[in-house]
Amino acid sequence: MKRRIVQLPRKMRGRGGRPSSPPLSLKYAIWGFLSSTVGILAIFTVTRMAGHPYLIGSFGASAVLLFGAPDATFAQPRNLIGGQLLSAAVAVAVVACGGSGPVAIALAVGLANLLMYVTRTVHPPGGAIALLGVQGHVGASYLIDPILVGVLILLTVALFTNNIVHHRQYPKYWW
Repeated sequence: MKRRIVQLPRKMRGRGGRPSSPPLSLKYAIWGFLSSTVGILAIFTVTRMAGHPYLIGSFGASAVLLFGAPDATFAQPRNLIGGQLLSAAVAVAVVACGGSGPVAIALAVGLANLLMYVTRTVHPPGGAIALLGVQGHVGASYLIDPILVGVLILLTVALFTNNIVHHRQYPKYWW
């Protein structure tokens, strides 16, 4: 253990240099901007039509993944749907067990992270889903409304906008 602590400063410096990344592309940037805007507006539109709020902050982060990095593992449908629903289920379970304070919120985020990892459905906005759910004292309906509804709207927009142009293909895989 002492050796690990001594090595921490060296490990925290990183490996040096920037990782290689594809060159910046104006068309990718503009398409990501347009797609993200359409995705969030679609959720707002359905919200107005249904008279019920389906928009939560973590959907903004999901939009960044789906439309800014559609090739990323975290943006694939398995991760999007599985990670969001699993994290919402954790929030519901933690609230049902009587938790809604700081320890319960932290536990929900930790459990969501653990479960997403072991099920290979890691979707970083899932942490926000768990946090917001416990903080908001959610019930079982949280899984459907707003989570599943919002995720399906974003997925539908991603399938359309990421495939209508020749320079993108989404998804890379479903499951």
